[in-house]
Amino acid sequence: MSSLTKFRFYETALEANRDKQILAENGINSFIANEQLIQSDWLLSQAVGGIQLQVFEEDLVKAGEILTDYQENEKFALEVEHTIENPEFDFVCPECGSNHIYKDDRATSFFGISLISSEKYICYYCENEFTHE
Repeated sequence: MSSLTKFRFYETALEANRDKQILAENGINSFIANEQLIQSDWLLSQAVGGIQLQVFEEDLVKAGEILTDYQENEKFALEVEHTIENPEFDFVCPECGSNHIYKDDRATSFFGISLISSEKYICYYCENEFTHE
């Protein structure tokens, strides 16, 4: 009988569930461990090693290939325009000059609650991360 093995670790349940869904669409069974525990007390994340995505040992290599292919294809599937009409912000990326940028809230919010005001932005076009004052 095949046993489960730890495949990837995540900080958020959203990321783990996204990858679980991608694997399921490709015929790989996977399971998420520690999701409920960490969502109920996020301080335990370090102690238990984060949210774990587990797969069967015989699916380990194929699961890695599927998620790698997905991540590579996701970058190219967006086909982002360099300039967009009616941009959200009135400044451009200092690297490439694109106005197709978004504010990065990953490190500054917790369960949708903003902890500090972030001025970090990311360019859709060149993926440059920068700050704006």
